[in-house]
Amino acid sequence: MRIRADATGPFSNPTRRQTISVMLLATGAWVLAATELPAQEGREISHADASIHQEVVFKAGRQRVYEALTNAAQFEKVVQLSDAAKTMIRPGSPPAQISTEAGGAFSIFGGLIVGRQIELVHGVRIVQAWRPAYWDPGVFSMVKFAFKDDGTGTRLTLDHKAFPVDDAKSLLEGWNKNYWVPLAKYLG
Repeated sequence: MRIRADATGPFSNPTRRQTISVMLLATGAWVLAATELPAQEGREISHADASIHQEVVFKAGRQRVYEALTNAAQFEKVVQLSDAAKTMIRPGSPPAQISTEAGGAFSIFGGLIVGRQIELVHGVRIVQAWRPAYWDPGVFSMVKFAFKDDGTGTRLTLDHKAFPVDDAKSLLEGWNKNYWVPLAKYLG
């Protein structure tokens, strides 16, 4: 989005909230324009619609799983257990900086993944505009974490959409090695 310096009207000097709202509307329109195919059972990567759908069960309550993903101090411990901590994070980089406010920024895995919190519903849902730092500037995907009770644990459903199709395999591998395995270890 570009704002001309000589523009006049209510958006000539947009507030942060206005800028984020316009970005969200543009992203939403772009995502809605994409053709969606119904998910097939057992299919985690869809090359037709560039999405990943995973369901993972953790032996912890919804609130605890939610906090592990949104609390920077807790997520730093997850990062330390991840594959990325061993191979990709530059020494001295902060492992996790996570805003707990909608519209707030996050930077995780030492800045390898960055984005904005779109929606945060405590213990229920997290929606993020999400991107690896190596993607072209302005390219974001949408990530949704949904939490449901599953016996004495939590079923976390991940839907990751609107990413470059060529990255599907590495993203799927990254979710497993850098999120689910270390998160399960952290939650015990």
